[in-house]
Amino acid sequence: MTGTSTPTDHHDPLAEVDVIIVGAGFAGVGMAVQLKQNTDLDFVLLERAQDVGGSWRDNTYPGVACDVPSHLYSYSFAMNPSWSRHFSPGSEICDYIRSVAAEAGIDSALRFGHEMLDARWDDTALRWTVGTPHGEFTGRYLIAATGHLTDPKLPPIPGLEDFDGTIMHSARWDHDVSLRGKRVGVVGSGASAIQVIPAIAGEVDELVVFQRTPAYVIPRRDRAFTTAERRQFQRDEASVDEFRRLIFWGGDYQFAARRRVPQYISEAEQIALNHLDSQVSDPELKRKLTPDYEIGCKRILKSDDYYPTLERPNVTLEDSALGRVEGSVATSVAGNGHGLDVLIFATGFETWDLPSAHRIHGHDGVCLGDQWSTGMQAFNSTTVHNFPNMFLINGPATSLGHNSIVYMIEAQIDYVLGALRWMSTLADDQVLEVDAGREHAYAESLHENAQLTAQLAGGCSSWYVDPRNGKATLSWPNFAHTFRDDCATFEPAPYLVSSGQRETSGFAAAL
Repeated sequence: MTGTSTPTDHHDPLAEVDVIIVGAGFAGVGMAVQLKQNTDLDFVLLERAQDVGGSWRDNTYPGVACDVPSHLYSYSFAMNPSWSRHFSPGSEICDYIRSVAAEAGIDSALRFGHEMLDARWDDTALRWTVGTPHGEFTGRYLIAATGHLTDPKLPPIPGLEDFDGTIMHSARWDHDVSLRGKRVGVVGSGASAIQVIPAIAGEVDELVVFQRTPAYVIPRRDRAFTTAERRQFQRDEASVDEFRRLIFWGGDYQFAARRRVPQYISEAEQIALNHLDSQVSDPELKRKLTPDYEIGCKRILKSDDYYPTLERPNVTLEDSALGRVEGSVATSVAGNGHGLDVLIFATGFETWDLPSAHRIHGHDGVCLGDQWSTGMQAFNSTTVHNFPNMFLINGPATSLGHNSIVYMIEAQIDYVLGALRWMSTLADDQVLEVDAGREHAYAESLHENAQLTAQLAGGCSSWYVDPRNGKATLSWPNFAHTFRDDCATFEPAPYLVSSGQRETSGFAAAL
């Protein structure tokens, strides 16, 4: 527990509800909308910030945009015919999430500034209690929609705390800091970095990019939708759906390369290397930017302006990580020092040891973070033994490198709705908990599949892989459509149903 809460800060009409949802990003808002539209359950949606939007609210760095096409990176139940571009800017996505929440009428269930400080299952009362800075909330069910791109990660760099200049993370951009005429270092060369770097290169005096490992970069081919196209989408909803399906299956096609099918690997690598060859003329720079691992091992990036930016005279690519900081000098592992005024960390997030997991406690006070100390796992990527009546959305084994996370989130929402619908047929004192053996078997089946993919066999390290067990616990190791096939329909058989004593199998209770 990282803060304190009190039971009676004030009386909140939603202090006792059927369902507590934590997190108001894509997952939490989507879950809340579907609860409102499909059930009679009352719920509260707790959010630590002052707005909905999740990662798209928090990431406001220059150039921030999605790398999944707009019409697929949106809810199927709230399609938007008016996207401005093929790949939407971050602010437009955040506005979209706000509009979905407002139009669905879930505003009254939102509690901003209500960070989950602690969540505990009461084995006697058979309820979850979530502590926040503004009091406690109690519910029969807990839905953790806290995501895995939430808490920024800073690498342990010697001397960083004594840096003479300004430090910021790309996910916590300080817009009061002017970069004009400054010497700026960007640490990282991943998805955020390749958007930040072109956006600021023309403004700064000098820009140094610390690249630990080069990424495969393919053409982005972004463009604005014409007025005629948007008008067609607005008039013909079927055209939006058709376009969305076209994008989806195009994305799933790309998984074949990640599954290491030889002809698809060759095709994908050739697209990326041709892009590099066409955009970079300097042989030495081209060498630094050429990956030495299999495509798909790390996230494949999309950009049309990253490579050209690296050829600007005021930009230097250091092909090694940042090693140490002394005063205003940042020195790479290779030993090259650079005097800097600002250091920007585009180094990603806490992905395999989720901070939120250390705040959730189930049977007998067991901590989810402790239970996951050797790696996170959940049955159907959604439920965890020892944590009754709890569901995770956008948690273990849901991340994709080739398709839309919103598609995965919607499959999980359907699964949770199915579970709640089934529980509504039982007595109120019954609780639902997945069988530990079924959960382990599911996790092992995912690992068997993952070993066939480039993420584990491609010869690199990545944020998809948990260094504690060497498993790709964050990722779904298959085509996206198989996640809906396997994980969107609730079946009671893998569950134990009881009055808190773990007595009856879900199959028996259903008879």
